Formats: sequence, C-alpha cells, structure tokens
Amino acid sequence: MAKRVVITGMGVVSPNGVGIPAFLNAIQNGISGIRFVPKYEDLHMSCHVAGIPEFEWENLKNYISEVSYHGLKGTNIAYGITAALDAWADAGLPYDTDEPRWETGCVFGNSAPDSEATKNVIIKVDNKEVKKLGSRVVEQTMNSGVTSFISGRLGLGNRVVTNSTACATGTQAILMGCEYIQSGLAKRMLVGSGEYIDSYIFGTFDSMRVLSRKFNDQPERASRPMSASYGGFVPGSGAAAFVLEDLDFALARGARIYAEVLGGCANSGGQRGGGTMTAPNPAGVTRCISEAIENSGIKADDIDLISGHLTATMADKYEIQSWAQALGRSGKNFPLTNSVKSMIGHCLSAAGSIESVACVLQIVHGFVHPNINLEDPNPEILNVVDETCLPVSMIKKEINIIAKANFGFGDVNCCLIFSKFKN
Repeated sequence: MAKRVVITGMGVVSPNGVGIPAFLNAIQNGISGIRFVPKYEDLHMSCHVAGIPEFEWENLKNYISEVSYHGLKGTNIAYGITAALDAWADAGLPYDTDEPRWETGCVFGNSAPDSEATKNVIIKVDNKEVKKLGSRVVEQTMNSGVTSFISGRLGLGNRVVTNSTACATGTQAILMGCEYIQSGLAKRMLVGSGEYIDSYIFGTFDSMRVLSRKFNDQPERASRPMSASYGGFVPGSGAAAFVLEDLDFALARGARIYAEVLGGCANSGGQRGGGTMTAPNPAGVTRCISEAIENSGIKADDIDLISGHLTATMADKYEIQSWAQALGRSGKNFPLTNSVKSMIGHCLSAAGSIESVACVLQIVHGFVHPNINLEDPNPEILNVVDETCLPVSMIKKEINIIAKANFGFGDVNCCLIFSKFKN
C-alpha cells in the first residue's frame, strides 16, 4: 500500500512576496509583483515588464557560509537556497548535521544555469583570462548547481535529483518527491524549483513575440490570464520549496501538517495530435488530468478549485476546454478556477512550485485568491465556464481538494492533487 505524503514545510521567493506571510497577504489581496524594467526598454525589447522578487542578497548570509556567500553569483541558486532552507526551517528542522540524512532526499528543478554567470565564463575564456575565473564557477554553471548547494548545506543523503521540464518543472519536482515517499524509497523529500529570468532568457522569449507588450506603461495590468484582452505572458522569477514527509514519519516527530499530496500524473503529448514544441497535445493534457484524479483516489466532482497553468495567451481557452473534458464539468458546475500568474507573471520552471504554495495556503486558510485583470473574460472561455467560477475578488470558502497543473514547452504535462489533511 502506498505511503501517505504530507506537507510539513514551505518556503517561497515570489515577485509579490518573499516569505510565506508576505506571499499570503499578496495573493489574498490581489497584489501584483509585475514591474517596469527600464533595461528591457533600453535593449529594444517589445515587453518592458517582468515579475521580479524584491530579494535582499545580503540575507543569504543567514543561510550559507561566508565562503559560499562571497563566491556566489548565480541569482537562480540564491532564490532556490532561500526558498528551500526557509521550507526546511518552517518544518521545524535544524540546518546542521554531522552525518548525512539518509532518509531525506531532494528534487529541485530549474530550466537552465544562470546565463549571466555563464556569460562571465565565456567572456573570460575568450579573453584568455581563465585564471581569473576562480574555483567556485563550475558549480554555478552546471544545471544541478542549485540542488547541489541545497543538499550539501543540509546533508541530504537520499536521492538528489535536478529535474528540468520547462514550465512543468515545479509540479513535476513535487510529484517525483511524492512518488519516492509513496514507494518507500525515502521518508522525507525537499522539493521545489527556481527560475531567474535575466535579459538573455528574457530576450529569447521576446523574440518569439509571445510576451505581453500592450501594457508596458501599466505593469500591474500586463498579466491577464483568461482575459479577452490577453496579450502574451509576463516573465517572472523566483523559487518555492516544500518539505514532504511520510505521514507516519511526520506524526512520530510531532510535525505540523499543512496539507496532503494525494498524488498526480506527469506525461507528454508526444508532440502529436496538435502538440508541438510550444503547444500541448490536448489529448495529453486531458489524459494527464484524468490520470492524476484516478491516481489520487478521488472523483472529478470532488475538486473544489483548479489552479490552472493559464498564462494569458491564446492557449488559455484550449486549457479550459481540456479541463472541462477531463472533469466532465462545465457551466456553473465547473470548479472555481484561478491563476496566480495574474499577480506574478509566468515564472517558467518556478511556476509550478510557487503556484503550489498558493494552493496549499488556500486550503489552510480557507479562501480562493482572485484573478486580477479579469474584468473582461474571454467569451470563448465563458462558452464553457460560468463567469461566477472565475473569481475577481477573494472568496472566503472551505477548500478541501485542489487540482494544480502546468503544461510546458516540449509538450510535457504535470497535474497534482492537493487535499486538506484528515488523519
């Protein structure tokens, strides 16, 4: 019989709040973290706004040694360390250990190494200045850098994995950690993901003309999931992390339990049936949602809230259609649905983990956060879903089960089912 998996710790670095209290306040009150970035205008980008955490670099000294602090340049790694160690402390666990924690592993994802750190290497190598690079550069240019920093700081001795599946990375990391515990391979897993959108990554998306460019002078209005006036997504940066534990293991140490991960599903549409490198195969999406529900032992009618991928692109209407098909629910019978991206933009590899923190907070505190910038719902979405299912202000309501999904470039999908904990 599969082990039950519970959440005992959380940490977040989000464009609209660093730390759980700040993030909770922001999503309850519809506070945006989207800001104007002069640099993107100077670089002649079409989009001049982004979701950027108000991150205090000096605070890293509270998490890592002086030697590590002074050698660290990778912003993605800094975000990940902060979120992961905050989650660890939130779970009531000490940082220091003399022996490896054999029962605990880590799955932490990102899309790419920090390209600004990589640029530093390229410039020095091309200028024949290799000796100026220093001994700490390799760990910041390898894709597994953030996972290595986290697992090394905490002495994690079980499976340590860096995953990368584009926008599905965060949800997949949580699912992988959940499955390791369910199967008995680990007692505890530290899971999550991070993303730092520097000007180079930003530029690649800007060149695709998929970013918002209609609201450069009104940053907080720029991210508009499910809106008729959508204009592309807004890139965001940040990280989030969870401590997942075997239920019996958590109860034995008297841990506080936030919620339960019932299960989920990850798959690919195979870039067939309409699926491409940048668009999901609808059959893969509906199958992912349906199998997540089946694997979690619930029914579609049990779902109180959908936390969608919903990026503020033309794909939003297709996503809603896939949810309706997978759940067999529409109109007023459709679950309440929201997208954190309306407040923080699309944090790419970090999206799933940050949005999952929002899911758990809604379960714990009994509310549904608003979809900001949804004064004009897409009529094609309203053909499927009643407008009352798309809240534009916070709703106080008991939430028992949330379906959270993300769909990434490469036609990869992941869906999780979170539940209120009931012993």
